[in-house]
Amino acid sequence: MPPITINWSDLEIAFERNSPEQESFLDLENGDLLAIGEGEPDAAARRARVAKNPERYLRIDPASSREQYRWMERFVSAVQDQPLRERLLVAIDGKGAFRRFKDVLLAFPAERERWFAYRSELLHLHIQTWLDHLAIEVAVPPPWGRVTASPESIEVPHALPVGDSPGEILRRQARELIEEIPAAEMPTAIVFLKFLRERGATSLLGGLPSGTSAESTTPDRTSEELPQQDAHDDDEEDLREEGAVAS
Repeated sequence: MPPITINWSDLEIAFERNSPEQESFLDLENGDLLAIGEGEPDAAARRARVAKNPERYLRIDPASSREQYRWMERFVSAVQDQPLRERLLVAIDGKGAFRRFKDVLLAFPAERERWFAYRSELLHLHIQTWLDHLAIEVAVPPPWGRVTASPESIEVPHALPVGDSPGEILRRQARELIEEIPAAEMPTAIVFLKFLRERGATSLLGGLPSGTSAESTTPDRTSEELPQQDAHDDDEEDLREEGAVAS
């Protein structure tokens, strides 16, 4: 088979998609990507085209949600900020892990960019391995070059020192305010701080504060998003949304 010219941006998007409702095929004649979405008006016609030319169209095997979950685990283990690492460890436990992980990182732009850079390199390696395994020759190499490392040896990019983190700045301001509170007002301040701490843990863990009824509190997440074991395959929607943001 002669080398083909691939649209690398389209191929990258195809490998990011991980949904039973979406399939992508690589045209081995011209390098184009053929996407088939469940329920689309021309889905049946596109499937018929693939069925008539099985040697021309090659189905894309995207990185599974389970594999991408392992990428996320390795990233979290490399986070140097211990409070953030602990929050991320809680966030990635159970169904809805990708969405909670993304929500936590929204408040940490530097760590979020590190995640995108790390995930992109692993995704590029996955694409490269797939092409090599199928002996597909390309006329033009990908813009990111050739990845030479194994998934286990790819290191998480180091965050550049940018001074105190937003959390440390806020804690310092809180300590300064506490120093100015009269001693007679400290019991009230302590009660309020305990309330904030309990509410923060509730928001992260998806539970209810002690003494709070379900009727008086609107949960942040539905029951189906509470942590469960071996539920990583149910996070395809979160992966699609994250891929769209990263690209």
